[in-house]
Amino acid sequence: MERPLNTITLRGLNRATLARQMLLAREQASPTEAVERLAGMQAQEAKPPFVGLWTRLERFEHDDLLAALRQRDVVRATWLRATLHLTSAADYLAFRMVLDPMLERAMRGFGAQVDVGELLPVARELVERAPRNFNELRGLLSEAFPKVNERALGYIVRLRLPLVMLVTDDRWGFPSVADFTLADEWLGATPEADDAPHELVRRYLAAFGPATAADVQTWSGLKGIRGVLAELRDDLHIVKDQGGRTLFDLPDSPRPDEDTPAPVRFLPAFDNLVLSHADRTRVLADEHKGKVLTKNLRVRPTFLVDGFVAGTWEIERRKGAATLRLSPFAALSKGAAEELGAEGEALLRFAEDDAGTYDVQVERPGED
Repeated sequence: MERPLNTITLRGLNRATLARQMLLAREQASPTEAVERLAGMQAQEAKPPFVGLWTRLERFEHDDLLAALRQRDVVRATWLRATLHLTSAADYLAFRMVLDPMLERAMRGFGAQVDVGELLPVARELVERAPRNFNELRGLLSEAFPKVNERALGYIVRLRLPLVMLVTDDRWGFPSVADFTLADEWLGATPEADDAPHELVRRYLAAFGPATAADVQTWSGLKGIRGVLAELRDDLHIVKDQGGRTLFDLPDSPRPDEDTPAPVRFLPAFDNLVLSHADRTRVLADEHKGKVLTKNLRVRPTFLVDGFVAGTWEIERRKGAATLRLSPFAALSKGAAEELGAEGEALLRFAEDDAGTYDVQVERPGED
């Protein structure tokens, strides 16, 4: 049966999203360019963005991202959804104030009784004197605000004071407890005052579209997205999905044929591909969400087969032996298993480059 005009299938959505996410083929781009194309990379932990770029870029080397961080072209900071992200310095300066209403709302949700107008200057002065990790900063803030919960003080400062994490000589760029410094001092510029979200919404569509207003809101944490899309509507490409929902897109963004081949790919923990839509079924079936998004707010590393999340993975390291364990949701075809084995060994050699042996093991579906 022929599809109505201006509709897009689930597989069509999948291929459009993979094309923008550089997951249909590895592409030639610098880490800074890639981070901008992806509209930021979630970086709750230091290592995952390195794997996320390795899986998307041709000839990506570990030191390429470290160089971008040390040159201050890329920063790690509180960003979308009040979580740590890698973002380009240019995007941080352009969009930090756009996200401020979301960050303020997250702060209010914490329920702390403190005058933010008094707290932030004290915190700024403390970080101005020397970069601080939050264990240290919370203690110092408690001396000035003894009646306020210490963790609340740190959380509010993390959300409302523009700070970036200080890159170090650690293997993945940052220690588990890292120092923060003032964004304007690190970047030599103050975030722009313009708080209109229209350009940020365009950037989302370029990286994750076609998408609904709810998708944009899920990704950004911002409210009022329907009104923004209404104002942009005349400049956007409008399609309907198979459920009749309206999706918005940039006119010139790629929308490959739904039968375009999609190679197997490994995504790191917290990859934004599985976090950036209200309806994740374009990449992750509802029946598998609980296996990827855990109750303790972790997002497991996943692998894609034919463009969709087909299982999770983890690396075990015992002395010189590195083992990649794949946990598929269903039995894999022989071709997919072979492709995952080859790609998995390449992942191991990247992520555990000092290991002596490498092994890829596939569990039977249902095994723990």
